Order: sequence, then C-alpha cells, then structure tokens
Amino acid sequence: MIYGLNEAAPDIGVTELVLYDVDHERANLMCALGKAVIRKQGGQLRISISKEFDRAVADSSFVINSIRVGGMTSRANDERIVLQHGLPGQETTGAGGLAMALRTIPVSVEYARSVERVAPSAWFINFTNPAGLVTQAITTCTGVRSVGICDTPRELFHRLALAVGASPDAVECDYFGLNHLGWVRAVWCQGKDVMSEVLTSDEKLKSLYSADLFDPQMIRQLGLIPTEYLYFCYAQRRAAANQSRTNATRGEEVMRLTAELFRRLQEDLDAGRDERAVERYTLYHRRRSGSYMKLEASAGSLFADAVEDAADPFTSPTGYHRIAIGVMKALQSRTPQTLVVNTRNRGAIDDLSPDDVVEVPCHVSSRGITPLPVGTLPSSVRGLVLAVKAYERVAVEAALERSASKARLALLLYPVLGQWDVASRVLQALGEGDPQYLSYLRGNDVSASRETVAH
Repeated sequence: MIYGLNEAAPDIGVTELVLYDVDHERANLMCALGKAVIRKQGGQLRISISKEFDRAVADSSFVINSIRVGGMTSRANDERIVLQHGLPGQETTGAGGLAMALRTIPVSVEYARSVERVAPSAWFINFTNPAGLVTQAITTCTGVRSVGICDTPRELFHRLALAVGASPDAVECDYFGLNHLGWVRAVWCQGKDVMSEVLTSDEKLKSLYSADLFDPQMIRQLGLIPTEYLYFCYAQRRAAANQSRTNATRGEEVMRLTAELFRRLQEDLDAGRDERAVERYTLYHRRRSGSYMKLEASAGSLFADAVEDAADPFTSPTGYHRIAIGVMKALQSRTPQTLVVNTRNRGAIDDLSPDDVVEVPCHVSSRGITPLPVGTLPSSVRGLVLAVKAYERVAVEAALERSASKARLALLLYPVLGQWDVASRVLQALGEGDPQYLSYLRGNDVSASRETVAH
C-alpha cells in the first residue's frame, strides 16, 4: 500500500501517510519498512506514526481501515475451532467469518465515528474483512463518507482477460453480488460477447482460479462465473475435508510465516539492511499469495512451490493497493470511473433493499459513488444472495448489541450452516476460545455491557 501511495502521490496529491496501530511496535516496524521501500523506489511520500487515533486522522483526505481485532492469533483460533466442528475454517465466510465480524464491527464503527468527527470531509476506505459486513455496519451507524473495497472481483476480471488473450482494458465484465459472494454474468472483449468462449472451455475456466476450485460443468450449468469464495458455499465439505486431512488451517500457517517475517525484518532494519528487508518482505508476500486457497482445494502443502506462481506484490496489476489507489484517484476526478466497490445498493439490485451494502460496478468520481443498475438476480443464485444478506443484517445487529441470541440466529440464517444446535455449539466454543472479545457467546444468552469490550 505504501508503495502504491508513493507511486501515485503526484496524481492524487498525497503528501503524507500517518500510521496508527494499537500495537506500537508493529507500527514502528511498518514505518521503517515503508521508508525502506520508498528509498528503494524513489519518491517524496512522508511517513509518520501517531499513538493517538484522532490525531492521526485529523484533517486527512483518506482514512484506510485495515485492522484485525485480536490479531492473527484470533483468526487461527477461529479457524481451528470451526474445523473441529466439521465445518471449513475460513476467516471471512462461515462461522469463522462471523466471529471475525463480531469482534471487528464495534471497533471499526468507533473509528468511523471518530473520522466523522475530526475529519468530516475524508473518505473512509474499508479494507477490513469481512468487508461487506464491516462496510454495512459503518454505513448503517455513521454518516462518514465510506466505501468498501476488495480485490477479488478485479483479480477475476484480470484472469478472464488472460483467458481470452486480451488486455484487461479491452475486457468488460457484467458483475454483481455481495462481498465474497459475487458472479460474472457476461464478458465482452472489445464489444464482442465472449462468455460462451469461456464457458465452453475447461482449460479457460480452470485458469480463472489460483487453485482447482470448481468443476467446469457446474459453472456451465450455472451460466455464471463465480468468484473464488463461492467455493465455501459450493464445496464446503470438500474444503473441510482437505483441511482436516492435513490437520492445518491457513490462519495457523500464515501466523507462523508472519512471526518469522517480523523477527527477520526487525533484524535487517536494525542493521541497516534495507535492501534485504524489502527482498524478505517480497518473498513472504509471494509465498503467501501464491499459496492462496491451495490448502482448502487440494490438501496440499501450504507454501510448497508457491513462489514460482506468484506475482511481485509491488508491481502486480491486481491487489488491494491497485484497487485502493484507483478508488482514490476516481474520487478526486470529475470524470467518472467504473469500479467494483462495496456501497449502498440504492436500487442497483432489484431484489435487495436500498440500504443493503452490495458489491457492484459503480461510477466513482468527485461527486461520489453511484451504483450502476444490475437488475433482477438470476434465479440460480437469487435464493443464496437473499439468504446471505439476511444473515449479514442479523450479524451486524449481533455485533453492535453484543447479542449471543442474534449471533445464533445469524448462523441459523446462514446457508452454509443453517443448523440451530450446531450454531449453539460453535458459538459456545468461539466464546470460550476468545474470552477477551467474545465472552458474551458463552453459556448465558444475555448481551454483555459495552464496558467489557476491550479494544
């Protein structure tokens, strides 16, 4: 992200990046690494640190929300607990995604309220997962100018362009859905409909994903191209079985990889080995991104041979920094850019309420964000979208009210779970595994007081 901001600084007028983290040591490490990146890249972006959130965001133009309440340890615990109950352990979907939302939404909403107070003209750009749920809570509870972003749609569009042998700029995709629950309905290349060309080719369909996720025949029957996270809806038993077979979750493996990275980075930066520190981070990122979804899809070794397949994290045409910079540029331009973001529906999808947060193409400019009409959902996915949105609405209420009963109802409504007794057992275990943030899920069905929330 620092690399992207420094690269785009002349275009978007950014002069300074202020870092804030409740973990001050991590903020210091990221600041030092960011400065090393800029020294290697060249550029004038200034980086500083603030130990006070209000001071960090005061008078800012953009606030990027990228937090993980409870750290990577909470993610690893969530995924392990959910897997022990026979369900796939994943940080943004299923019961693991709900646990992440329950601890993350209250904190993100408080940050958004602070931004609304001390930087009312700023755009609050939410990276934090589950992005759709967090953005839904922020738009419901605050008046801050906000938008949620995810790189999943753009990654799929990029792979579709490669599949049809065209540049990404020459390909247009008709996309619709919710965050981590989206589909491509049509593909045009220089105005020509090439959807059938993709759908009829097993090779092209398999090339759209970083791992072997979907049977091409299933995609053809749908007539829609799903984003990779639909794997946890369409093949949840397979995902859980692969995780169980290796007795591993991605959260646990990433936690180990990240702990080693931070230790080595600190050593390199303390010794003035800037070049080595940037190389070490690059290798880490390539291992992490190159192994994505492989554990759940094939029970393979998580990081084996992952480096060869992964793009350079800095120069890659996709990734969070690319979509974030694209949104920032568009929000300062009079000429609307068409970008897929998470925002209020406002009639884009006929089947959903105006205030439901959806993930659809939007016109983004200095005038704001306007979702483009999608129409009625295809019958093959309409029920799934409506059910997941019903889950999301109740999940937001559960997080804001710290309500165990609403958390249980949310999992009952969630089509990937949908079982009352299983929901109870999973939530009980999640509460026991995280007494700091989710203690209200244990035993009694009574909401805890806000005073017990540890930020």
